[in-house]
Amino acid sequence: MPLTLTLTEGVLPKGSERHAVEQITTAFLKHHGLLGNRTVGANVTATVHVLPKEATFAGGVPVAGAWVEWKVPSFALAEREVQRGFFAEATSIIHDLSGGVQPKEHIYINVLHAVDGGWNMNGQAMTNSEIAAEASKG
Repeated sequence: MPLTLTLTEGVLPKGSERHAVEQITTAFLKHHGLLGNRTVGANVTATVHVLPKEATFAGGVPVAGAWVEWKVPSFALAEREVQRGFFAEATSIIHDLSGGVQPKEHIYINVLHAVDGGWNMNGQAMTNSEIAAEASKG
């Protein structure tokens, strides 16, 4: 379940990107009741992209921003309570790691859902029920 964290250069202190990924991953697992689940945890991956200030925009004008994007099976981040809790926590994580400088209105979060059966785990395409069966193993 890949997380893509994209940041404008300077939004977070250099070197704190790792802490952002760790904390956002923990928040994702916590809001799904999966903290400590080794199967799911091992399949939560991340990439970080830090872009120059002249390469990030909102409303067509330059902005210093943070973008948190998840690609997940269709059942993840699907419940409204989970969305609200996770989005609030992820926003606070970025805001706090910025030293309180990054405006929350320039922290953007979105979710892309894969179609059922369109998920690869352990080298094979899996349906939602196959993923659930793997996750139940802990």
